[in-house]
Amino acid sequence: MNSEQLTEILKAAFPEADVAVTGQAGKFDLRIVDDLFQEKRPVARQQAVYAPLNDYIASGEVHAVTIRAMTKEEWRKASLFGA
Repeated sequence: MNSEQLTEILKAAFPEADVAVTGQAGKFDLRIVDDLFQEKRPVARQQAVYAPLNDYIASGEVHAVTIRAMTKEEWRKASLFGA
Protein backbone atom coordinates (compact mmCIF):
# COMPACT_ATOMS: atom_id res chain seq x y z
CA MET A 1 0.00 0.00 0.00
CA ASN A 2 1.31 3.44 -0.89
CA SER A 3 0.01 6.93 -0.16
CA GLU A 4 -1.58 7.31 -3.61
CA GLN A 5 -3.58 4.09 -3.20
CA LEU A 6 -4.69 5.12 0.27
CA THR A 7 -5.71 8.54 -1.04
CA GLU A 8 -7.95 6.92 -3.65
CA ILE A 9 -9.59 4.67 -1.04
CA LEU A 10 -10.34 7.65 1.19
CA LYS A 11 -11.57 9.81 -1.70
CA ALA A 12 -14.00 7.04 -2.64
CA ALA A 13 -15.26 6.92 0.95
CA PHE A 14 -15.36 10.73 1.33
CA PRO A 15 -16.09 12.07 -2.17
CA GLU A 16 -16.63 15.68 -1.05
CA ALA A 17 -13.52 15.77 1.14
CA ASP A 18 -10.11 17.28 0.73
CA VAL A 19 -7.86 14.27 1.38
CA ALA A 20 -4.11 14.38 1.98
CA VAL A 21 -2.06 11.28 2.74
CA THR A 22 1.65 11.05 3.47
CA GLY A 23 3.75 8.13 4.58
CA GLN A 24 4.98 4.76 3.47
CA ALA A 25 5.71 1.22 4.61
CA GLY A 26 2.29 0.90 6.26
CA LYS A 27 2.60 4.08 8.35
CA PHE A 28 0.51 7.02 7.18
CA ASP A 29 -0.61 10.49 8.21
CA LEU A 30 -4.13 11.25 7.03
CA ARG A 31 -5.87 14.60 6.76
CA ILE A 32 -9.53 14.47 5.75
CA VAL A 33 -11.38 17.79 5.59
CA ASP A 34 -15.12 17.34 5.18
CA ASP A 35 -18.18 19.00 6.66
CA LEU A 36 -19.50 15.47 7.20
CA PHE A 37 -17.56 15.66 10.48
CA GLN A 38 -19.70 18.55 11.75
CA GLU A 39 -21.30 17.70 15.10
CA LYS A 40 -19.24 14.49 15.46
CA ARG A 41 -16.98 13.83 18.39
CA PRO A 42 -13.33 12.99 17.69
CA VAL A 43 -13.86 9.26 18.27
CA ALA A 44 -16.77 9.16 15.80
CA ARG A 45 -14.64 10.99 13.25
CA GLN A 46 -11.84 8.45 13.65
CA GLN A 47 -14.27 5.56 13.37
CA ALA A 48 -15.62 7.01 10.12
CA VAL A 49 -12.09 7.19 8.70
CA TYR A 50 -11.12 3.72 9.94
CA ALA A 51 -14.20 2.09 8.38
CA PRO A 52 -12.93 1.99 4.76
CA LEU A 53 -9.45 0.99 6.00
CA ASN A 54 -10.40 -1.99 8.17
CA ASP A 55 -9.61 -4.65 5.56
CA TYR A 56 -6.20 -3.09 4.87
CA ILE A 57 -5.43 -2.87 8.57
CA ALA A 58 -6.49 -6.50 9.08
CA SER A 59 -4.24 -7.63 6.21
CA GLY A 60 -1.27 -5.66 7.54
CA GLU A 61 -1.00 -3.40 4.47
CA VAL A 62 -1.75 -0.49 6.78
CA HIS A 63 -0.60 -0.80 10.36
CA ALA A 64 -0.30 2.73 11.71
CA VAL A 65 -2.29 5.85 10.92
CA THR A 66 -2.42 9.32 12.38
CA ILE A 67 -5.80 10.86 11.62
CA ARG A 68 -6.70 14.52 11.39
CA ALA A 69 -10.41 14.62 10.55
CA MET A 70 -11.89 18.09 10.59
CA THR A 71 -14.51 20.33 9.07
CA LYS A 72 -13.65 22.95 6.46
CA GLU A 73 -13.94 25.71 9.05
CA GLU A 74 -11.70 23.86 11.51
CA TRP A 75 -9.13 23.39 8.75
CA ARG A 76 -9.37 27.06 7.76
CA LYS A 77 -8.67 28.11 11.36
CA ALA A 78 -5.85 25.60 11.75
CA SER A 79 -4.29 26.80 8.48
CA LEU A 80 -4.14 30.35 9.81
CA PHE A 81 -1.67 29.11 12.41
CA GLY A 82 0.41 26.99 10.05
CA ALA A 83 -1.10 23.61 10.91
